Amino acid sequence: MTDMLTTSRPVLTPASESRSAANWTAAGVVAGPLFLAVGVAQGLSRDGFTFTRNAISQLALGEAGWVQTVNFLLAGVLLTGAAAGLRKVLRGGPGGIWGPVLVGVFGVSFWVAAGFPADAGAGFPAGAAEETVMSGHGAVHMFGGMVGYLALCAAFIVLGRAFVARGLRGWAVACRIVPAFVLAGFMASAASVLAFTVGAGLGLLWLSAVTARLAGAEAGR
Repeated sequence: MTDMLTTSRPVLTPASESRSAANWTAAGVVAGPLFLAVGVAQGLSRDGFTFTRNAISQLALGEAGWVQTVNFLLAGVLLTGAAAGLRKVLRGGPGGIWGPVLVGVFGVSFWVAAGFPADAGAGFPAGAAEETVMSGHGAVHMFGGMVGYLALCAAFIVLGRAFVARGLRGWAVACRIVPAFVLAGFMASAASVLAFTVGAGLGLLWLSAVTARLAGAEAGR
């Protein structure tokens, strides 16, 4: 019986493990551009939405809000998949533990955003008041986003160590600079919603670039 159970288990060869890691990291490469593309397309087509006044999170409100909710959920799946891929790619090396964990936390924050929508305000959805009144779910939404992006910024710094180990010092330096721009966008959000959107988008796109580069560096070894 023991022999039968043993022989029935799939054997993961180095080649199959490499393909698995590539599949998961591909999810991370796609996550940011896809999320932003869907958000921008909605922002350009939804009545009352203006990028200079409204955050992409608000697109989850109104009759067509389900599209953005699905966008959040899908991004969360892809980002947590990216965390799994990075864990395989970086296994046993610098940044191999905390880098993937922090990316995973960032992915989970998108599920929080889906479950706890942002508050209406600044005229969106169409007909909403100009003033935004903070609700319980809106507060959870903001807190989840803050935790998620702080985790992402920390992940970049940790993953910079992986680039140093691979001799990619330019990428390592960039991983220390980009978080400053992401956080600057968040700090400017009170004065400019667009600055917040640009900062958040930069974080997503840089994660795609970092994931692709680490996967490529590993494949080239």
